[in-house]
Amino acid sequence: MIRGTGKGALQSMRPVSTCWRFSSLLFGATLVLGACAHHPSSTEAAAAEDEINVPPTNYKADILAAMHAYLNDPTGIRDPAIAAPALKPVGGVKRYVVCLRFNAKKNGKDYAGVKEVTAVFIAGRFDRFETTSREACADASYAPFPELGKLAP
Repeated sequence: MIRGTGKGALQSMRPVSTCWRFSSLLFGATLVLGACAHHPSSTEAAAAEDEINVPPTNYKADILAAMHAYLNDPTGIRDPAIAAPALKPVGGVKRYVVCLRFNAKKNGKDYAGVKEVTAVFIAGRFDRFETTSREACADASYAPFPELGKLAP
């Protein structure tokens, strides 16, 4: 008698056969769905970058609002200056940034010294502040920013 030819052998093969069919079906579905994956063309990527790199229009108001969260004491800021928005590299990509220079309080009376930061904008809206290296704002043309010196607590 040959092993595996009886009724019990066929019953034990059914689960394997069902698993095999299910695996094949799952593999086929993965291939079909994988073929639908879409990689943006260079034109689509450029269009998306254009949407992100919109020049900020209300950058001064956005910066003033964000300074309340950024500084421990936003009052009495000395020598505030601001540069116009410029497209510069930030983390390997180009973004609109605004260079700021100011001397803020580090405690009730003492000042921390002149500090330079960049305000990073995405899609025309303020995103975050970053401390700048000297190179980031080396070519910036600063203008007085008296509104920053008049922030309320």
